[in-house]
Amino acid sequence: MQLQLAWRNIWRNPRRTLIILTAVVIGAWTMLFFGALSRGMAESMLTNSINNLTGHIQIQKQGYRDDPVVENRINDPTPIKALLDQDLPPEAKWAFRIEVNGVASNARNSKGVTIVGIDPDREPDLSFYGQSVTEGRALRPDDAHGILVGQGLLDSMDTKPGRKIVLMTQGADKETASRAFKIRGVYRAELEATEKRYVFVTLPAARKLLGVKNAVTSACIRLPEREQVGPMAETLGKHLPKGLSLLTWEDMLPLLTGYLSMFDSFMFLWYLVVFVAMGFGIVNTTLMAVLERTREFGLLKALGMKPARIVRGVLTECLILLLVGLVAGNALGLLTVLVLSGGIDLSFMAEGSQYFGMSHLIFPKLMARDVVAANGVILVLGLLVSLYPALKAGRITPVEAMAQT
Repeated sequence: MQLQLAWRNIWRNPRRTLIILTAVVIGAWTMLFFGALSRGMAESMLTNSINNLTGHIQIQKQGYRDDPVVENRINDPTPIKALLDQDLPPEAKWAFRIEVNGVASNARNSKGVTIVGIDPDREPDLSFYGQSVTEGRALRPDDAHGILVGQGLLDSMDTKPGRKIVLMTQGADKETASRAFKIRGVYRAELEATEKRYVFVTLPAARKLLGVKNAVTSACIRLPEREQVGPMAETLGKHLPKGLSLLTWEDMLPLLTGYLSMFDSFMFLWYLVVFVAMGFGIVNTTLMAVLERTREFGLLKALGMKPARIVRGVLTECLILLLVGLVAGNALGLLTVLVLSGGIDLSFMAEGSQYFGMSHLIFPKLMARDVVAANGVILVLGLLVSLYPALKAGRITPVEAMAQT
């Protein structure tokens, strides 16, 4: 009976009820959509970073991360290969790399680059390399003089596929090593900075350039799920050969890791900001409704109704309004995310998105915990702010009601 009375009471003034419902709907929709958009941005940043030759786990010689030079190389990678073949799940992918800093030059320009020696058969499963060749062709395992460069570097050096580029770096003998390579193909990446930074050659070609035999600088591992990184890192760490270090993507991307760790806190603060704006509307409108019903509450008091039942009645009305608004707001939020599931194109602000490491196409990602958090904030805090008008209604006396004209 109380629910029925509450439902009838909230529609005694349809305009006021629609105002509260609109505030709740907009608040819920804003929370859900912003949460999905923010999750999509964070996911884009993380995916780009992992695809950018980071992987989920890397095995390196101790000191290589702080000083990525050829001296900090792994001369015999055979024990690492045996360890990975034994401990990694069948779905995992891995490959050896040589990665050193150098200079790429031609007759007109010279640019600082990172020279990456790869296994052309294994690398496509680990990074953006496999899906990025837009002109020419990818490297082949026996390509001793081929090089793959980014579109950004190609444009800045005013060259084209088929022409030669000279790579220079410090060799294993600590002398300058240089070698000419022919541009076999051009790749495109999400970030222009990536295109300008990395050039790819085959692993044997990189070894010959540096003057090393079987050495590598790292082994990169990619797992089927990011949730497997912690347990797998612990397993590999138990059998890691002496002198080597194991780094997860959290270790290699500390700034991004810190941002993601604070992301939930940022989201909760955003929910509070939205609710504060919405809460003022709820309190003012509910308080107005209570004051207009002073004579009604006074009469109920005179008939013997206890203040607690009046308070409960007003809170029930607020609860119904919040639930109806949340249902509509959630439906609108889910519909918005569904409509934009094909991606939001941020090409008009490409430079800004690249600065933060995001792709120009953002896919909103709605997570269950964000839905629960948004609905929980609105429902719990909505009832709390409605408690003041409800208590005021419970304190109305018959004398006050009689005094009102």
